[in-house]
Amino acid sequence: MSFLEITRGESPLVLGLPHTGTELPEDVAAGLNDTGRAIADTDWHIHELYAGLAKGVTTVRTRIHRYAIDVNRDPSGASLYPGQNTTGLCPLTDFDGRPLYMDGHEPDEKEIERRRLAYHAPYHAALEAELARVKAIHGYAVLYDCHSIRSVIPFLFDGTLPDFNIGTNMGQTCAPEIESAVQDICANAEGFTSTLNGRFKGGWTTRHYGRPTDGLHAIQMELAQSTYMHESPPWDYAPDRAEALRPHLKTILDTLIRWRPA
Repeated sequence: MSFLEITRGESPLVLGLPHTGTELPEDVAAGLNDTGRAIADTDWHIHELYAGLAKGVTTVRTRIHRYAIDVNRDPSGASLYPGQNTTGLCPLTDFDGRPLYMDGHEPDEKEIERRRLAYHAPYHAALEAELARVKAIHGYAVLYDCHSIRSVIPFLFDGTLPDFNIGTNMGQTCAPEIESAVQDICANAEGFTSTLNGRFKGGWTTRHYGRPTDGLHAIQMELAQSTYMHESPPWDYAPDRAEALRPHLKTILDTLIRWRPA
């Protein structure tokens, strides 16, 4: 698929990059309003932030923007966070609760299914294939799902988000040693704040693939964007901030590569 970018490594670590894409298919863009076309809710520069940090990692990235379809949502449309404000499989609002579509152009069930088959299913077929490939090599695989979000979004959460937001769905998606190792690295990162299973407990990807008893371990990292970029248009990368953050991310990735099941 031309919108998928896959790099293959031989380590047990696979990086998922579901929200860094900025491409909107023409038929989707035609129905969006100015808010939708601005694609503010992008995990800006995340693929650049992680690039080159660790050898031997596999990466799976889609270039399609989450406003077309969010590949980190349950394909059935079920909410990840019942009772809380969130965005869906084909989002109708942005992270501030503002409509994304011109009146009457919102996707119906048929259109949502078309997008699921065209963009969601291929991404997960690729991710599943790469996890199976590295698991065949090592007997297990570790999925690290890479995310970022603005640090202040009242529609989604109160106050200011911690810098590192680790999600394991309350410890269900990976071995406890993985969870504790990543938590310790983040807690000891001087000048940074962190939390485990706070507002972000892991999206559908982490929850779907994280099956430790089957040798598949998954953990999500949601970074506050203030740690590496400017949180307003034009959403510029901030090299000085990023270079302070990247060594800690490298430590995380290297630790996950070295980890072995008991």
